[in-house]
Amino acid sequence: MPADAASPPDPFDAVFPGIDEAEVTFAGGMRDRADRLRGDAAALARLAAAPEARVLPLWRGKPLFDLSGPRPGLGWLSLDAPPMTHAAEGPVLLGLEPPESGGAARYAADISAWIDPEHPDGPPRSFSDPTRQRHPDLPETLKFIDLRAIMGELDGAVAADAATARGVLEWHRTHRFCARCGGPSEIDGAGWRRRCADCGGMHFPRTDPVVIMLVVREGRALLGRQPQWPERMYSLLAGFMEPGETPEGATRREVMEEAGVPVGRVRYLCAQPWPFPASLMIATAGEALDDRLEIDPSELENARWLTREEMRASLAGEHPEVAAARKGAVARTVLEAWAEGRIAGL
Repeated sequence: MPADAASPPDPFDAVFPGIDEAEVTFAGGMRDRADRLRGDAAALARLAAAPEARVLPLWRGKPLFDLSGPRPGLGWLSLDAPPMTHAAEGPVLLGLEPPESGGAARYAADISAWIDPEHPDGPPRSFSDPTRQRHPDLPETLKFIDLRAIMGELDGAVAADAATARGVLEWHRTHRFCARCGGPSEIDGAGWRRRCADCGGMHFPRTDPVVIMLVVREGRALLGRQPQWPERMYSLLAGFMEPGETPEGATRREVMEEAGVPVGRVRYLCAQPWPFPASLMIATAGEALDDRLEIDPSELENARWLTREEMRASLAGEHPEVAAARKGAVARTVLEAWAEGRIAGL
């Protein structure tokens, strides 16, 4: 071939996301988080005193949802609403409404101290909690609902606020003591840090990066199954990143560890905040160098390759052996894009 001749296109190098941020549940939140105001005590006091200020209560990790409309909304309450007497700490400032809507503050607060008579030990521990709780001082249309169970029904702004609230409040719940000296810490910075009362140490909410990968070879995608998942459910392989790793390196390591499949080139696709409890799901596409599977039973119950046709049947609920990942999960968003041919070259 002449030196100046164009090289044939490489299918894998043609990968493009094909996934808009708006398609990814919990992603794309546009709220002004008002970081500039978190250290301004006077400004914070004015925001909290405004009659338009509202707070989203969460009970045992479940946000309050308003079911009165065609789609679920958030159950915003006034800061002095009766359920707020159960809040053990001051609310977290999620941010501000747009200026054209008045710019009022929006908060989140944990009211887990409330005891629901029907569930005195809290909601049931399950893959997806189907129960819905109502505080006696609230109308029937306001219910505490497991975010996993309802996430597929939410619009972008509602989902983003719910994910932010759940993630930051869960961090507060599990970080009440200083990691430096062990002393008690207290909420500070409008809820976006904790200050140690003994040594003065400052601690900030953390996010754990996770890679979740679309591994492909010859028109097929690799799916795995964990034993605790609902019957027949399969999804993309995923795993936490380790110190010193890139998303590309973590993709290769995790796929080899779980399924014994070597991966060559890797490309970024999209990302999803995942507040269960506080992860960032980094979706990648990886080029498998072999299709032989050596499953680690401590990681997966099973793994298998699916063609696009089989994937489309799974997504439609028509595959006899493989049920797709739930709506709202980035795995499903990525698999839908791949099945529809929107991720080029794969």
